[in-house]
Amino acid sequence: MSLREVHLIGGTRPEAVKLAPVVLAMREAGLLTPVLLASGQHPAMVTQALAAFGLEPDITLTVERESGSQAELLTAMVRELDELWSVRTPAAVIVQGDTTTSLAGALAAFWRRIPVVHLEAGLRSGDLESPFPEEGNRRLVAQVASLHLAPTPLAAMNLLDEKINPADVLITGNTVVDATLAVAGRKLPFENPDVAAARAGSTNRLVLVTAHRRESWGEPLDRILTAVTDLIARYPDIEVVLPSHPNPAVRAQVDTALAGVERVTVTDPLPYPDLSRLLSEAYLVLTDSGGIQEEAPSFGVPALVLRDVTERVESLDAGCAKLVGSDTGRIVEEASALLDSRVRRDAMTANGNPYGDGLAALRTAQATAALLGLAPFPDAMPVAQNSALTSGAVA
Repeated sequence: MSLREVHLIGGTRPEAVKLAPVVLAMREAGLLTPVLLASGQHPAMVTQALAAFGLEPDITLTVERESGSQAELLTAMVRELDELWSVRTPAAVIVQGDTTTSLAGALAAFWRRIPVVHLEAGLRSGDLESPFPEEGNRRLVAQVASLHLAPTPLAAMNLLDEKINPADVLITGNTVVDATLAVAGRKLPFENPDVAAARAGSTNRLVLVTAHRRESWGEPLDRILTAVTDLIARYPDIEVVLPSHPNPAVRAQVDTALAGVERVTVTDPLPYPDLSRLLSEAYLVLTDSGGIQEEAPSFGVPALVLRDVTERVESLDAGCAKLVGSDTGRIVEEASALLDSRVRRDAMTANGNPYGDGLAALRTAQATAALLGLAPFPDAMPVAQNSALTSGAVA
């Protein structure tokens, strides 16, 4: 007898990374057949990310784009998904996070009365303008999901505050912790030749910098890049690796600002194993990435967040991250404090990672099977009793 299919939809690299451990856990459990579906949003990057886990998409949608608008992308993906599910209807659909792919998958499944499982549910910045459009996307997905898998107690409380049924919420941890620990633990050689050359035999302290969000483009990115050059000039024992956004205008802006600056390596988007290894070796991270905020504490690496608000407030409460925005002086001041004091730097991550214990994928696989009546619901992720996040937590 064939097992019931669950379709896991990813359209971006972070989605692929966070879904991959779930696919592997489902295969191991043997209760359901996971089907990886690439939405067509960023197909090459999804394929590259999955390869790090020995996976590839089972289905890749063909999404034609002309204007590049969110409305065009959403419409095309919903149409493709609806056509697929009219002939191959899964028992459940798993969407991850807050991308246009997540919203398209949730809506298309809801309209066909297919249960929607929302992985990484409950993140909220409280500001519909930042991050845009992600804050709106994740709130909309919550309205149609049947099962909300919250990465932390705070995310779960956000859902309860929005009147989501507590019986439909489970605290799992974040599967990105599972992913990065597994990949970094393999200590694979760097694929990117520029990174390999920069890190070969280096004794410098590594500062990893990422600034990919649209709200960072333009003047904010200029200020961030100026801070990087100031730090390089101030600290002769540091080196910077900066994977640039693939947008040509953004890459040109980065190259112009950092051309000829010693001890700075600018790259194209890196393969996930390269990024995980860099993160594991970093002294400090400057980032506007949500995923890196979640991954860095597992390696004892503090993150200075290049945003004015973040939905990953758990890292702020735990002390392993600090909001610094895009002001050049503030970035330099906060980074210098950590570069000047190893004790202060280590203290930021002394409480561990609030985002997970490496078992989120197992909980996700079992919770999905439980939704379909094939297994008991798993226990929620244990949370340290001294954590500020335990208050009012839902199981």
